[in-house]
Formats: sequence, C-alpha cells, structure tokens
Amino acid sequence: MSNFDQQLEKIRSAKGFIAALDQSGGSTPKALRLYGIDEDAWSSEDEMFDLVHQMRTRIMTSPAFTGERILAAILFEMTMDREVAGKPTADYLWGEKRVVPILKVDKGLAEEGNGVQLMKPMPDLDKLLARAKDKGIFGTKMRSVVKQADAAGIEAIVAQQFEIGRRICAAGLVPIIEPEVDIHCPEKAAAEDLLKAGILAALDKLGEKELVMLKLTLPERDDFYAECIAHKNVARVVALSGGYSRDDANARLARNHGMIASFSRALTEGLSAQQSDAEFNSMLDAAIESIYQASIT
Repeated sequence: MSNFDQQLEKIRSAKGFIAALDQSGGSTPKALRLYGIDEDAWSSEDEMFDLVHQMRTRIMTSPAFTGERILAAILFEMTMDREVAGKPTADYLWGEKRVVPILKVDKGLAEEGNGVQLMKPMPDLDKLLARAKDKGIFGTKMRSVVKQADAAGIEAIVAQQFEIGRRICAAGLVPIIEPEVDIHCPEKAAAEDLLKAGILAALDKLGEKELVMLKLTLPERDDFYAECIAHKNVARVVALSGGYSRDDANARLARNHGMIASFSRALTEGLSAQQSDAEFNSMLDAAIESIYQASIT
C-alpha cells in the first residue's frame, strides 16, 4: 500500500483523534501567551514563529505524542516548510510517529456578511496544493464561521467550502471542510439545522472518488451529525472545541458517537514553556488520554 492509502485507512478506521497545531499569524501571540511566553519575548514576526515552532516541536517530539492515540496533526504552512528533529515535518510525523500530516490552506476570514464569515481568496491555492503533495501531506483544512442562523449566509459558506474542496480532491488530497458554528451564535441549533441540510445536499453531489472530512462544532443535539458520519463520501467527522474548556468539550464529544476530536487550544491547555520535560510530557499525556477517551465513544 502507498503512504496515502495507509494514511486513508488510518483516518477512516483507526481509533484516536486529530491534533490541531495550526495556529497562524493572527492567533500565534495568544497561543504563545497561553504557553507562558509573553509578547516581549520576540522583536519580529520571524522570532515569534521560531518560538511557536519550538512549542510545536516540543509537542510533536514528546513521547506522549504518537500514532497510537493521535490519527493526524494539522499544520500551519510554515510548520510544513520547517523541520522537526532534522526531518521535514510531514516526514517526521508519518515516518517516526505514524501521525498523518494535514495542512491548513485558508488565508483567514473575510468580514462578516449575511451572518457568516467566508474565507478570504486563496490565489495561490493550486501551487500550495502541489507543494503539499510533494512534501507528503495527506489532506488539508480550511475554516469559515457561521455567526447567525442566516439561510443565505450558510448556503454561501457551504458552496464556498465544497467548491474549494473539490479542487483539493482533484489535486489528490483529502480536504477537511470546516464551517464552524460559533458557540455564541444566538440560534445555534437553528444554524446547525441549516448547515447540516446544506452539507448533506453538497455531499450527495460529490463524485464517487471525491472523499472529504468534516470538521464541525460540537452540536446542541447529541448524535446530530450521524447522517454525515455514515455518508459514503465522508472519511471522518471531527469536532472542534470552539472555545469550550477541555472538560466541557470532552463531555460533549463523548455523547456524539462516531465523532472524534480535532482540538487545538483544548489540547494544549495547561502546557507551559516553564515546565520541565517530565512535567510537560505528563500533562500532555493526560490531555491526550482524556481527548482520546472522549473520541472513541
């Protein structure tokens, strides 16, 4: 079996969850602050990204971080282009840890309109996809956000996600479609109703070989996305923590059978640059175990 086929088999059927390590320029200072590194620790963007790569490297090289409980890791573009333990990041993840490498490809969010934030244009997407494929990346992730239960806005989000998703499929990668519903949406359940209907209609239009993953906010109604999980074109449905604490996110996730975690902030909650390696590895191990247990229900 090729690496891609082995990775697809793991994504579709193995137990575990996806680690989201893809904080980008806008969210990096907050991620570093939560890790115990204040903004006076760097004087340029390059230094900031060096620090966040050190944080990500510490996570990826930890004995707790292996393919036994972690199916895949979502990477920022700059992380894909760097090395971990002397190897290109994607090669390290799959070759050393048996963790499937996935790349964040969106360029951030546009201004809100019709109660949603679409993705900004991605003029160099085709070049990025070709480069990612060459570097051993399996799939991609791209995020947009639903703020209101607005039918026109949600229709636009689904259309944009699947239009770009089909381009990603054509490039030989598996896209994660991520239309996040803001947990503070005043009519969250109604927004989820509209979103699920749109997603199912879009899934039914995919070709036989167009496989996608879905990354969705933990829903108001348990097992709400069961039809998506069962769909023949869906390799996996994963949940974002969306601002819920790790304990709350895990509790909600455990009630949604067949859905697995793809947590970022909830994964790294409590980790600190000031911890010894033993303390850091112990805390990361406990976090991974709690998220793993919530993901195998």
